Amino acid sequence: MPVNIPDLLPAKSLLEAENVFVMGESRAVTQDIRPLRILILNLMPLKIKTETHLLRVLSNTPLQVEVELLITSTHTPKNTPSQHLISFYKTFDEIKGKNYDGFIITGAPVELLDFEKVTYWNELQKIMDWSKTHVTSTLHICWGAQAGLYHHYGIPKHELPAKLFGVFEHFVYDPTEPLVRGFDDLFWAPHSRYTEVRKEDIEKVDNLILLADSEEAGPYIILSKDRSQVFITGHPEYDKLTLGEEYQRDQKKGLSTAIPKNYYLNDDPSKEAVVRWRSHAQLLYSNWLNYYVYQSTPYDWS
Repeated sequence: MPVNIPDLLPAKSLLEAENVFVMGESRAVTQDIRPLRILILNLMPLKIKTETHLLRVLSNTPLQVEVELLITSTHTPKNTPSQHLISFYKTFDEIKGKNYDGFIITGAPVELLDFEKVTYWNELQKIMDWSKTHVTSTLHICWGAQAGLYHHYGIPKHELPAKLFGVFEHFVYDPTEPLVRGFDDLFWAPHSRYTEVRKEDIEKVDNLILLADSEEAGPYIILSKDRSQVFITGHPEYDKLTLGEEYQRDQKKGLSTAIPKNYYLNDDPSKEAVVRWRSHAQLLYSNWLNYYVYQSTPYDWS
């Protein structure tokens, strides 16, 4: 079954051009089925790109997925047309009385700020607290993972000496865990961040499980023991061009960002990017939807 999204959302036509199976809401309402209701809090500046990335990886499942988009009310996005936000996004006050099967909190380019100095931090804390009683499973991405680990468990983030940027090899500690079912012993995933969480801090928290790790990139997948919270420190949803576009933006800004590691063929930016992470990204999201959302959520939330 496809992901169910608004008919006019730009991601719909972009994904259809890739032959990704999506369904407009006008067709979806004709099907007598209980879709999974997934809420996405989009904190990324290029919101249309992020929508497309996430909807692509949510679409590869036999389950029908109904998506709602959320923004914070305490921060005004500058890189997305206001009409797009008005047409497709809701604020927390509009949805706080609802329940959702799954919830995704994206990353945000605010890593070098203390959490308490982020303009929407108080609002995000309220949303994360709300998710514990109104959502079956919440998946946190990159800075969203660091924010969730800090808010729920007091785990700090640490600034890195240089930007961790590229595609890195990871390994799984427990291959029997449903979230990584079908994963290879070693797999690749993209990262782009200036800060990290540390293994020793995670291991101090009895309620957390470190599921996947990397010699270079550090902890990658962390779970709460009841599987209601999943923390992903990288960006498995990224498409082929994302790291390259970010590298070019950093170059134009005069930043000293190194070439994204293991991304271009032979690490040569004049050559084509090589996608090493797509299959595991699809597995990660499909497994999350199936085992942590669909198999766990009540049919009738009331």
